[in-house]
Amino acid sequence: MKILMLHGINHNMFGKRDPAQYGTITLDEINASLVGLGRELGVEVESFQTNSEGAMCDRIHQAFFDKVDAVLINAGAWTHYSYGIRDALAVLTCPIVELHMSNIHAREEFRHQSVFAEIVRGQICGFGADSYLLALRAGVNAARGV
Repeated sequence: MKILMLHGINHNMFGKRDPAQYGTITLDEINASLVGLGRELGVEVESFQTNSEGAMCDRIHQAFFDKVDAVLINAGAWTHYSYGIRDALAVLTCPIVELHMSNIHAREEFRHQSVFAEIVRGQICGFGADSYLLALRAGVNAARGV
């Protein structure tokens, strides 16, 4: 089973960016945690990060052709306005789990809306780096039909 983790805009700056919201964990540390939990769950986890909306759409399209079993996405600010990424995700036939480290519903008003909400299996937010691990468990279970 293959799970694709998509990291959005500015996530390459985790560990440096707004530690009050995101802590000091780096993207590499998050990815290593996902790979480790993936091993425990018997799945392969591939991670992809970009600051380019077009590159994100291209990677989502490739996930369709690769027939990945589930997609996890933390699109960052794109969550709130990128209909292009939403439309790319809508092509997928596998479960999609949206996640955020911070509680987007307790932040600025513009962050309360997700343009992905109608097409994802569910959302996980507010648990810091653990949001990634919770999303991986949810994605694997959804792909397995649990």
